[in-house]
Amino acid sequence: MKTLKEVTLDALDLHASYELPALELAPAKKRLVVASGNAFPTAKILFADEPAIFRGEGDYHDVLAGDPDLDSGVVISASGKKHAPILVADMQKRGLDTYLVTCDGDSPAAKLLPANRVLVTKSNPEPITYNTSTYVGMMLLKTREDARAIKTHIETQVAPRIPDFTRYEAFYIVVDPRFDLVKEMFVTKFDELFGGRVNGRCYTSEQTLHAKTVVPWDKELFISVGYDNQLFGSERLAIPLPEGAGFAAMVATTYYVIGCIQEQFPPYFFENAESFKAIQEKWFQDLMH
Repeated sequence: MKTLKEVTLDALDLHASYELPALELAPAKKRLVVASGNAFPTAKILFADEPAIFRGEGDYHDVLAGDPDLDSGVVISASGKKHAPILVADMQKRGLDTYLVTCDGDSPAAKLLPANRVLVTKSNPEPITYNTSTYVGMMLLKTREDARAIKTHIETQVAPRIPDFTRYEAFYIVVDPRFDLVKEMFVTKFDELFGGRVNGRCYTSEQTLHAKTVVPWDKELFISVGYDNQLFGSERLAIPLPEGAGFAAMVATTYYVIGCIQEQFPPYFFENAESFKAIQEKWFQDLMH
């Protein structure tokens, strides 16, 4: 089972190896975009410059039923399974011009739609919850960043800066406000990899000004990614981003750093991933029935 660090580099290799499809959808008066987990911030990146409403898979019904201006729907689902077919079907019943952004063009959700309404990016097989090649690829649909250049930056500018993380028990990631949309993805990664064993926080520099550091601790490392941190924390690590970095570079770089933390701590994730996968599958089976 690969670490998040290894999977991130593999994802960049993958997306440098083919031509990404164009993110071209028919014009819409208003779109309903439905996603869950780390697909949700990905959705906000893809449709940030459109009049879109963003909802999770559990709270889209009221919007679908009650907004007369809706004329388009988009489902963001890496697998095209679980709730995705239900979401697509609900949008079609409402008469919306419906799209799917996915990594599986043969998935149950994809089969409900014409081929020109399914946007497919490639993905690698990854351990449960990682979803790195999936969502980084989707972000690249929008940002059109150079995946190969991002990997080169990580290997030459980030890898040499990685310290002994075991000196710390908590990590605070500081990002520039323009990357606010993806900070929840980093907190999610800490949740997935460490549960409650290692504390991980992430805020923008502006948010950090507001009472996030009332209680100092020299066992908490402040990791600033693409931000010049001269203010926060007694223990600091500066991680640079490539020039002109977009969301894909931000996510890949930070995932790489979190993956390095994972490598240096006990294998909490590896010891529990397979048993969780079986439990989660049962949860979804029970839910669908």
